[in-house]
Amino acid sequence: MHGTDTAPLTVAPAIPSPAAPALLITGEVRRPITLTIEHLRTRWPQHQAQVVFDCATEGPQQHSFEGPLLREVVSAAEPAFDPCRRKDRSRFLLTAEGGDGHHSVLAWAEVDEDFGDAPILLATRMDGRDLDAEGSQLVVPTDRCGARYVSALTRLRIDACPAPA
Repeated sequence: MHGTDTAPLTVAPAIPSPAAPALLITGEVRRPITLTIEHLRTRWPQHQAQVVFDCATEGPQQHSFEGPLLREVVSAAEPAFDPCRRKDRSRFLLTAEGGDGHHSVLAWAEVDEDFGDAPILLATRMDGRDLDAEGSQLVVPTDRCGARYVSALTRLRIDACPAPA
């Protein structure tokens, strides 16, 4: 998926059916993409995470998730990093938006293999159940609090953080 062609790469219909929720990856990327749960399940290696976190509304939670690594999926959209400057990646932010309006922000450096290397997932299964009807879920296994878990993902946006004035 690398190259100089800047045409948008669409791997799902522009208007997915209600039975196939879509995840858009946009922002400062060379190839904006639209993905379904099926794409997430079949195009990338699947990883598992057993997690325990505190939920503000439902108390302690314990779940098993399965899905691809966030960094691998977002990398397919070819973030607009300067390839000649390794530190350039450390100024990018990821915003994850859910179908219920919840959103969360991560630093690209958290997931980048050269920096934090966090095993953050885009879950396609939870507790052995497919998430096809609900949509994928952002899973941050290292978090004690569940606030950065985003259900029914609709968009991942990657942008450079502006330099301080």
